[in-house]
Amino acid sequence: MTKLKGLLLTEGMHGMISQVEGLAKALDLDFIHEKIELNNFWKLFPPKVTPVKGFVFKNKINSQFDVVISCGRKSVIPSIYLKKKFKNKIINIHIQEPKVSLDNFDFIVAPEHDGLIGKNVLTSKGAVHYLTNNELDENANYLKSKINTQKKIVTLVLGGPTRYYDYNNHVIDGIFSKIERNFLRNNYQLIIIPSMRTPQHIIEKAQNYFDKDQIVIPNVDKKAYLSSLKISEYIIVTCDSISMISEAAITGKPIYVAQMPATKNNHRFKSFFNLFESLNIIKELNDSVESWTYIKLNETNKIANQIKEKIKKHDFS
Repeated sequence: MTKLKGLLLTEGMHGMISQVEGLAKALDLDFIHEKIELNNFWKLFPPKVTPVKGFVFKNKINSQFDVVISCGRKSVIPSIYLKKKFKNKIINIHIQEPKVSLDNFDFIVAPEHDGLIGKNVLTSKGAVHYLTNNELDENANYLKSKINTQKKIVTLVLGGPTRYYDYNNHVIDGIFSKIERNFLRNNYQLIIIPSMRTPQHIIEKAQNYFDKDQIVIPNVDKKAYLSSLKISEYIIVTCDSISMISEAAITGKPIYVAQMPATKNNHRFKSFFNLFESLNIIKELNDSVESWTYIKLNETNKIANQIKEKIKKHDFS
C-alpha cells in the first residue's frame, strides 16, 4: 500500500518540529516540512481575527499531500486555508490549542494539562514528540569516546529564555551549583545538551563553570542528545520546555526539573508539572538525589493509533 503524503507546517522551533514530525512518523507518512512565514501585516494579528486567505502567508505550497499536521500560531490559518481549498481530499490535524473554532480541523491533538475538550480532540500526557527508543539505542555509542567509564552519567538538557523564564545569571548559577553538589561530588560525569533556544553565553558559562572532565556539547547535536538520554542514569531538564521534559519521559529514567522563578503567570506549566509529578515522572531539582521508576511514556504512538483507525474510514475522494 502506498504511503499517505504528509505536509508539516510549523514556525521552525524545536518543540514544534518534534511534535509534528513525531506524529507524522508514527502515522507512517511520507512527509515534507514547510516553515510558515506570514506576511508582515498579518504577523500582528491572532488567528481568530485573521482572514482565511492565501495572501496571509508567504509560502507557495505546490506539493501533493493527504494529511496536513500543523503546530504553532502561524500555522493555524494556512492549515484551515488548505482544508477549505481541498475539503475531504485532505485531513488536517493541529497540535496544541489553535485559539479558533475546533471545527476547522479534523483532529486536534492537545496535552491533557491544557484541559481542551471537543469531539475531535485527542489528548496526550505531555507533548507528542519525535523521539523513539530505537533511535536512542542506535545512537547510544555516539558519546562513548568522551565518557569516563568509572563514573555514572547525569545529563542536563538546557532550554532558553522565554516570555515565562528569563535565564538570569543568578538562576543559572543556582542550577549549576545544585548539579555540582548533588551529582559531581558523588562520582557523576555531567553531559550538557543545548537546544536551539540556548543562548551562546549560557553555553560558555557552563564551559567556564564546570571542570574539563564534564562534557559540554557546544551546539545543537541531535545524536549527542539521543546518546545522552540513553546512557544517563539521571536526566535534568530546565523548566521552560514541556516538549523536552516529555521527550525525556520516553526513557523511563528519573527526571529532575530545574525550576526557575516565572516572570509571568505560568499556570499551564504548573498544570503540566502537577500531572507529571502525579505520574511519578518528575521531581524538582533540590538538594538531594533519589531513585524512582515510572512507566515509560509513548503518547505519540497512542495518539497515532487513534488517528490511524479514523483515517482508514476516511473517504479522500
